[in-house]
Amino acid sequence: MIKNKIIYNKIIQQLEKKYIKDNVTKVDIGDTVKVKKIIQEGNKERIQISEGVVICKKNTRLNHTITIRKIIQNIGVEKIYLVHSPKIINIEVIRKSKIRRSKLYYLRNRSGKATRLKQKFK
Repeated sequence: MIKNKIIYNKIIQQLEKKYIKDNVTKVDIGDTVKVKKIIQEGNKERIQISEGVVICKKNTRLNHTITIRKIIQNIGVEKIYLVHSPKIINIEVIRKSKIRRSKLYYLRNRSGKATRLKQKFK
């Protein structure tokens, strides 16, 4: 039984190696990022850029995801992006912030200037 699990894990890791991107930028919680994504509308493809603060990050090999929050017309919008997706061209870090939490869900309850995070300088 245990041998089968080990064999299955090795097979899954070999399959995932094909799809994992090598040139992924390191993104931390609290970073303000720009995500460039390919959107297909009918026969045409276009690049859509979305910008926001990373409030959550989940690391599970190929299923590495980041949740980005931004405010559009006074409404908070959250979007989950699969980092290793072939539809994502690149993720650019604009600004790093100094944070003390692993998840920034408390930003959902705040609005205006209260959502600002302190900038981290090198």
